Amino acid sequence: MEVSWGCTRFVLVLAVGFIFSVAQVCNGGRTSSFVRNDDLSLDMPIDSDVFRVPPGYNAPQQVHITQGDHVGKGVIVSWITPDERGSNTVLYWAESSELKNWADGFVLTYKYFNYTSGYIHHCTITDLEFDTKYYYEVGIGNTTRQFWFRTPPEVGPDVPYTFGLIGDLGQTHDSNRTLTHYELNPAKGQTLLFVGDLSYADDYPFHDNTRWDTWGRFIERNAAYQPWIWTAGNHEIDFAPQFGEAIPFKPYTYRFHVPYKASESTTPFWYSIKRASAYIIIMSSYSAYGTNFRFSLIVVLVKQGRQILVNMV
Repeated sequence: MEVSWGCTRFVLVLAVGFIFSVAQVCNGGRTSSFVRNDDLSLDMPIDSDVFRVPPGYNAPQQVHITQGDHVGKGVIVSWITPDERGSNTVLYWAESSELKNWADGFVLTYKYFNYTSGYIHHCTITDLEFDTKYYYEVGIGNTTRQFWFRTPPEVGPDVPYTFGLIGDLGQTHDSNRTLTHYELNPAKGQTLLFVGDLSYADDYPFHDNTRWDTWGRFIERNAAYQPWIWTAGNHEIDFAPQFGEAIPFKPYTYRFHVPYKASESTTPFWYSIKRASAYIIIMSSYSAYGTNFRFSLIVVLVKQGRQILVNMV
């Protein structure tokens, strides 16, 4: 599914596949006549141009960004180097400045059945200025790659901002049409809220994790330039003890780093962020949560002066 809207002063709660309750009236109107075909679409072949590997030895790929703090002054940059560790540093600078800064990240790898991941980099950039365009570079030498993003306006009750909303994307021909439609939408979403079910790699034999790599390259064309706010769905569980994989959400948690600690959460499946006029709460109903979660959520909302209906799936 895919839609985008713009509005001011609202509270958005995300659970996988569900949106609950708006604190104040928010009428974004109908932004598109697009309707997805009911027929099941075939997966794009692995040699499709949208899965193309960037040229150069060990070139960074699968670049994507998400919010890196609680209020929008930070960005997490993630990417993979396939052959060796390489540099874990992000070089970045404001569009209006010649002064270049850098931030160092960390690197992870994982194994899943007969698959071994590339080197997964996550780097958090902090203390950015609001409503500012930044350029950033990852990689070294001849395989450096450059992208850009814009930070949101300062958090406030009457700040216009436009979000896109996508879920169940996968990597079919319809997936490509959906992402293209979002990119070409005249409403111009500034941040994408992803409500779960990302790559559908678990639909392949042995949860073929190379399909996580193809999906990462597929979304890079948009996710490297605007934050995608992640929620885990049932297709991210990847629990398969029948072939030795008994840790739920393993590929997802290695590949997608989120700022859950900034909202004092203890797990990446339950967290919140502020962005412009929106207060966004991410809740993955497919992961475990403590018995005090409802109380903690109420405390957070009381601190924000909001009234909201919370319904757990």
